Amino acid sequence: MHFKSSLTNSLHCKFRQYSLLVAIGSASLLTVNAAHSVELDYQVPPKPIADLVNVPPTPTPKLSPDRKTMLLMEKPSLPPIALVSQPELKLAGLRINPKTSGPSRVYGYARLYLCDVNDPNAKPIPVEGIPDGSRVSDASWSPDGTKVGFTVNSGSDITLWILDVASRKVSKLITNKLNNSYYFDSPYKWVSDGSIIAKLVPLDRGAEPVRSQVPRGPLVQENSGQKRPARTEPDLLKNPDDEKLLEYYLRSQLAHVYLDGRVEPIGEPALYMEASPSPDAQHILTEIVHRPYSYKVSIDRFPYLVETRTIKGQVEKQLADNPLAEEVPIDFSAVPTGPRDFDWRSDADATISWVEARDGGDPKVDAAVRDEVLTLSAPFTGKPETLAQLDLRYSGITWGTGDVALVGESWFKNRKTKTFVVAPDHLSVKPRLLWDRSYEDHYSDPGHPALDLTPRGQSVIHFAPDGSVLLLGDGAGPEGDRPFVDKLDVKNSSPAKRLWRCDAPYYEYPFCVLDREGDMLLTRRESVAEQPQYYLRKLPEKSLQRLTDFPNPNASLANVKKRLLQYKRADGVKLSGMLYLPADFVEGKSKPLPMLMWAYPTEFKSKDAAGQVQDSPYRFVSADYRGPLFALLMGYAVLDDPTFPIVGEGTAEPNDTYVPQLIAGAEAAVNEVVRLGVADRNRLAIGGHSYGAFTTANLLAHTNLFRTGIARSGAYNRTLTPFGFQSEERNFWQAKSIYVDMSPFTYADKIDEPLLLIHGEVDNNPGTYPIQSERLFEAMKGLGGRVRWVVLPAETHGYTSRESVLHTLWEMNQWLDKHVTNAK
Repeated sequence: MHFKSSLTNSLHCKFRQYSLLVAIGSASLLTVNAAHSVELDYQVPPKPIADLVNVPPTPTPKLSPDRKTMLLMEKPSLPPIALVSQPELKLAGLRINPKTSGPSRVYGYARLYLCDVNDPNAKPIPVEGIPDGSRVSDASWSPDGTKVGFTVNSGSDITLWILDVASRKVSKLITNKLNNSYYFDSPYKWVSDGSIIAKLVPLDRGAEPVRSQVPRGPLVQENSGQKRPARTEPDLLKNPDDEKLLEYYLRSQLAHVYLDGRVEPIGEPALYMEASPSPDAQHILTEIVHRPYSYKVSIDRFPYLVETRTIKGQVEKQLADNPLAEEVPIDFSAVPTGPRDFDWRSDADATISWVEARDGGDPKVDAAVRDEVLTLSAPFTGKPETLAQLDLRYSGITWGTGDVALVGESWFKNRKTKTFVVAPDHLSVKPRLLWDRSYEDHYSDPGHPALDLTPRGQSVIHFAPDGSVLLLGDGAGPEGDRPFVDKLDVKNSSPAKRLWRCDAPYYEYPFCVLDREGDMLLTRRESVAEQPQYYLRKLPEKSLQRLTDFPNPNASLANVKKRLLQYKRADGVKLSGMLYLPADFVEGKSKPLPMLMWAYPTEFKSKDAAGQVQDSPYRFVSADYRGPLFALLMGYAVLDDPTFPIVGEGTAEPNDTYVPQLIAGAEAAVNEVVRLGVADRNRLAIGGHSYGAFTTANLLAHTNLFRTGIARSGAYNRTLTPFGFQSEERNFWQAKSIYVDMSPFTYADKIDEPLLLIHGEVDNNPGTYPIQSERLFEAMKGLGGRVRWVVLPAETHGYTSRESVLHTLWEMNQWLDKHVTNAK
C-alpha cells in the first residue's frame, strides 16, 4: 500500500548531500534480474509512516531530595545526518567526538520543566535559558534540593550549568570545558557541602597528536602460550597513534568547583576514569587508567590505579593497581582477578567497599567462596574488614543503615540469584539469606527496595517508620505485568504485605515513594489508548491526582486494537506475543490480513520460566519507529515479540537444539494467528533487529512459513564470533557443530525467500560487524537469491539520524509492498 506524501519532495531535496550504498540482488525493488550497487538519495516513507518519527517520547522525571519537586526532561527530535556523521575517534571501546571531548553520539534532552508534586493545580513550568539546539545531559539535584546541575553540549564543547529551582533560571557555572571522553562516568559530581568535583579539559592540553603518515614498521602481536580469549569487540586500539590519541583525550584536570564560579585544580592532570567524593565531603575516590594498553580488549580491562585522596587532592592510600586483564575467561560469570567494584558506602561518612574474587575469577574452578566483599573506613590505615563471603558472583549492594544493607549474588550457568541481609556496623553478625530464586522466574520476583536520598545526596534504602522496607516490582504474572508496592520486615523475613497493585485496564508503575509510610506514590499511568502521564496516588484515600497533561501524539494509532496472545509450542512450552490490529479490523468478520512478526529469541534453563509472560496488554500503543508498528499503517496485523524461547534444562545448553526450537516457536505463532483468523497464512513476513535479524535469516533458511524477511544489524556467521555470542559461553572449537548449524550463512543456499538486509556502516555492537551483512549478501547473490543490502552511512547498531530512520522505514514499507502486499 503506497501513500502519497506531501513531505516527500520537500524532505527529499534536503537529503541529497548524503547517499546510501544499496546493493541489489536479483528481483530487486529498482531493477529486475540484475545484480549491482547504486548510490541512493535518502528516501521518505508515506506520510502516515513518516509522522511516527515526529512523535515525542514521554518526558523523563527526576525527583528532588525532599520529593516535592519533579524535574521533567524532554527529549529532542532526531538529529540530522550532518550531526550524526561528524568525525569520531574509535579508541579502546570508546567513541569520542574530538570537538567536544565527549561521546560522539549525543542523545540527551532538549528542554527541562519543573513541577510541584504536592500542588493539585500545578502544571509543569518550562525552564528558560537553555541554548537553542544544544543537548542537556547528566542532570542531577544538589544535595539540598535548591539547585540542579546539568551539562550542555553545544556541538563544540561541553560545559557545566546550574538551574536555580526557586527562580527557575539557568546559568553557565564556569567557562572551563568539561572532559567527558570517558562517558561511562559523569563529568561532574555534587559534593555533600554543595560544591562540585568536575573533570575538566586541561588548560595545557595543546594540539591533538598528528597521526603518522609514513609507517615506522610493521605492527606485531605475539602470544607465548597463555590462554587469552576475548569476545568479538569493536573499536579497539590498533597502533601507537591510537594510544597517543587515547591519552590526549582521556587526560583530565580534576577540579573543585564552587557555586560562586571559583575553580580550584586538584592535583595534576591524569587519565581519570572515575572521581567520586565521599559522603562527608572530605575525600575523593579516583580510578586512573595507565599503560600498558591492549589491542585485544577495551579500556575496562586496561591497567588502572585506585586511590583515595583528600578533598584537596593529596593521595592518602593506594587501594589497588590492577594489571592488564587479557586472560579473563569468556564465561559470563568470569571476572578479573584483583580488587574491583570500588564505591563509597552511601550511609557512612567515608567507608569504601570493594570485591575480590577468591576463585581466580574463573567460574570453572571449584571454590567454596567465589567473591569476598570488603570495606575500609577513613583514615584508611587499618586492615580491610569482610562484609560478606559469597558462594556465587557478586551482583551489587544496596546500602541502608548500619543494621541493614542488601548484598546480591548471581550465577549465569544455573540463573541463580540470592540476596542477603547484612549489618555493616556489626560484622560479627552472619549474613542472613533473604531471597533465593532463579532470575529467569519473573513471576517470583519480589521487587527492589524503594530508595531515599540522604541530606548528603546519597541513595539509601527507604525504611518505613516501623523499620520495614518498601518494595517496588513489575508484578509479572500470567495476565501480564501488574506493578505493585509491598512492605517487608527484613529483620524477621515474614511474608511481604501488599500495599497496592495496579489494576486492568491500566498499566501503572510506582516511580517512587513520596512519604515515609509509603502512603503516597508518584506513578506513571497509561492504557492502550491513553498517553503515559505522571500521577500522585494516595493509598489511604484511594485518590489519584494527575500531575501532567502530555498530549496524545498518536493520532494515526489512536484506535489500534491490542491484546495479549497466549498459546503453546508443540512440546507444551507456553508462548505469548502482543497482537496489534488496525482500528477497522473486526475479528470474526474481516478477512485475514497480511502480518509482520517482529522477533527476538531468549535463552532459558527452565521451560516454566520460558513460558512466563513479561509484558502488559495495557501499555500505551506507542508510535515507536524502531519497531514493527509502522506496518499497521499499511493495513497489516502485527505480532510483536512472539516468544521464541530456546531452552536447555539440566546439563543441556539452550543452543544445542536452537534450530528445532526456533522452528517450533515460529510454527506455533503462525498457527495461532491463522486459527484466530487475523492473519493470512500466505502473506506473512518476519523481521527483527540484531539477534532478531539472526532469527529472521534462520527462519527463512529452515522454514517456508514466511514470504519474506527484514533483518537489521544482525550477525549471520557465528564463526566470525568464535569466542561466544549472545548467551553462548562455549567457544567455536568446543561447540563447532553448534556454531555452524546456528549460522544462517551456512544455509544461504536454502534462503529462497526475499531478504532485506539493513546495517549501520559503523556498527559498534560486539559481534555485529557490517561484514556480517555483506558476507550473507554476497553468498545469496552468488547463489541466485533475492536479497537487498542497505548500508546506512555513519550509523551504529541503532539508527539515530532523522534521514536514516526515515529511509529505513521507506525500505521496509517498499519491501513489504513488493513481496507481501502485492506479491503474486
